[in-house]
Amino acid sequence: MILRLLNLIYYKMELKNKIEKKIFQSNEKIKINTKDIKKNDIFVALQGSKTHGNQYIDLAIKLGAKYCITDKKFNSKKNKDKILVVEDCILFLEKLSKKKRAIYNGKVIGITGSAGKTTLKENLKYYLKKKFKVSASIKSFNNRLGVILSILNLNIKSNYSIFEIGTNNIGEIKQLTALIKPSQMFITNIMSTHLENFKSKKNIAKEKADIFNKKFNNKSNILYFKNTSKEENFICELAKKQNLKKIVTIGNLKSNCFIEKIEKNNSDYYLKLIVLGKKFLIKLDQFEDHRVLNLLFILSFFIVNKIDTKYIINSRKKFILVDGRGSKHNLNLNGYKVKLIDESYNASPETVIQSIKNFSKIKKNIYSVVILGNMNELGLQTNKLHIEVINELEKHSFNMIILCGNFYKISLKKLSNLKNQYIYKNNNLEIMNYLSNHLHKNAIMLIKCSNKTEVNIFSKKLKQKKE
Repeated sequence: MILRLLNLIYYKMELKNKIEKKIFQSNEKIKINTKDIKKNDIFVALQGSKTHGNQYIDLAIKLGAKYCITDKKFNSKKNKDKILVVEDCILFLEKLSKKKRAIYNGKVIGITGSAGKTTLKENLKYYLKKKFKVSASIKSFNNRLGVILSILNLNIKSNYSIFEIGTNNIGEIKQLTALIKPSQMFITNIMSTHLENFKSKKNIAKEKADIFNKKFNNKSNILYFKNTSKEENFICELAKKQNLKKIVTIGNLKSNCFIEKIEKNNSDYYLKLIVLGKKFLIKLDQFEDHRVLNLLFILSFFIVNKIDTKYIINSRKKFILVDGRGSKHNLNLNGYKVKLIDESYNASPETVIQSIKNFSKIKKNIYSVVILGNMNELGLQTNKLHIEVINELEKHSFNMIILCGNFYKISLKKLSNLKNQYIYKNNNLEIMNYLSNHLHKNAIMLIKCSNKTEVNIFSKKLKQKKE
């Protein structure tokens, strides 16, 4: 009996060591969804909202997984040498992520902010990969589990690793920062997101500032941040107390990096940028303020890290468009061509208003359609901020405006004498039916909403109607 127990302990330790060695020596091998499984991957069976991942262990092995990790007893004589049972999967992975981070010697970059984290990450990765090996978190893996998986999946030989750090509640940034320990940090902006939990933008700024707080991140060294609002300027005050090696400000004429001049010639824009004292001339076929700010972030990073900026300036493609965050799609609806600008992944009052302004500039002489869905997690300011969006719409002229979600429904009832005609629909099916019956010409369409709303669902369905 004792000998059998000792054999089981030895077997488990041996299996654990094999898995740990594989994680440290490889990259992109940890998977939590069997749809992503490739040969020699490691499948982690987690508790889902309805089922436990144990249900998919046999499938994962059949698809090529070399090992599986679970925290729920799993009886399988056939695959017992491939299945490691631990007390808690998340805690087990977190401990491994700390070990892997400790042996990683590349430069670690952390990106936080109210909006634009994924877009900045993807664009920074795009330019760095022209010269270096780069690891980066996939999709929007910026919560606790996402960060743990991103660390475990990083290439230990990469020169740079880029992580997103998100938050919905007070205290989350410091926990994730303590895992990642970035030496260079970006704060994209401070906006009215998650006000339901944070109550004020100043509280959001305090939370984001934990990314460079040496109490939680003793490796914090260089900070890049946008400073065009009082809340963003408050971050500067906090940063100065942390004795950072360098603080780089992005945004207005008082910043280290800014747009000095914009000239339009026919359909092209010519920009003169000042970045840490250096001048750059950029030609763009479309001007969007937030994308140029990303370019300023990346140029400043290259200069600080002594990387040749020619990789950016000489690139024909200046911006990487991320799905659901300004990506463009050519679709066919009712036999008509529809050019979709998809911003359906997330929405704050500031980003919605800016998107409306940008869309108004580019709609030109084509039939224009705006579809907006709820902006979530705004707390007591929900109705006020949705009304502000409608007031912005009133300043512009679009051919069709469709609103969906109870927040817009309530806001419309509180307003009178509106110039535009607003079409309200309850769900994604009603929106699709309305467009199928009323869109009878080629169009350009903007979709903007929070994630997991009816409009977000509609956007996913619409994108299936490729041209």
